[in-house]
Amino acid sequence: MLISAARAATLKLANQREAAVPHSPVLIRGGEDFTLAEAGPIADPALDLGNPFKGPFRAEALAWDDAARAAMELARIAGILPAFLVNPEGAGEAHTLAAGDLADYADSGALRIVTRARLPVNASSDAQIVAFRSTEDTREHVALIIGEQSGDREPLVRLHSECLTGDILGSLKCDCGPQLDAALHAMAEHARESGGWGALLYLRQEGRGIGLINKLRAYRLQDQGFDTVDANTRLGLPDEARDFPTAARMLDLLGAGSIRLMTNNPNKVAALEAAGITVSERVPHQLPDNPHNARYLATKRDRHGHLLG
Repeated sequence: MLISAARAATLKLANQREAAVPHSPVLIRGGEDFTLAEAGPIADPALDLGNPFKGPFRAEALAWDDAARAAMELARIAGILPAFLVNPEGAGEAHTLAAGDLADYADSGALRIVTRARLPVNASSDAQIVAFRSTEDTREHVALIIGEQSGDREPLVRLHSECLTGDILGSLKCDCGPQLDAALHAMAEHARESGGWGALLYLRQEGRGIGLINKLRAYRLQDQGFDTVDANTRLGLPDEARDFPTAARMLDLLGAGSIRLMTNNPNKVAALEAAGITVSERVPHQLPDNPHNARYLATKRDRHGHLLG
């Protein structure tokens, strides 16, 4: 059974690997072949409390590390748990997708503007929506433009990753919905007062890039007392898997090479600048917490380095 390095560490198996490679997936073997019933509790930490005793397992040397890493990335893209029952004798060969094929999926240069239309919204009745799509990626990202778009003026920009629970259902566990609404109103005010413009990039990368189902799995672990970072780790998933080069490509297509960025996250600034976008100013974007998201925001501050008061 192939599991991620993070899940292996949770199960205290990572230190058994021969010639261990940091962050490399781990191949484990039991006394008998794994059944689906046995594999489920190994893969899913939500079942840990009901299945506290696992093993004994042996972690084996992995001769097909590139293919294993590709499998972990494919699991993340698909929004499934990073665990696979494999045939070790043919695991490095009997696959139809080469590890290098993932580079095409991650190539933000293939992104194009597909269409645009006027879209009156609550914050601005003359807003415009711009849709982006890549030939290598099924996700469809959009930008909402507030004010008159101009390459001669720096836009006020917000990168907003999709959050169904917060943006649509009004979840109190995060601050996504209020941040989205406040950003649009700030852009509208900026356009009215200075004649400038704003761009909200709505990126299809739910759950910081791990997908909706895995985000909800992480919520279940948070209900057991784990913070957002540890919940993702127990799932065997990265805590940060968002695609900021795609955001940079969207800005480039909009003619926004220099921006003022609304964020509390210095890593967003660094990621955009690494992708060739000039961030002339970081504009703080903090909103009040509530009893349900106070720990979530504290984790952002203490473990992610967000600049929050």
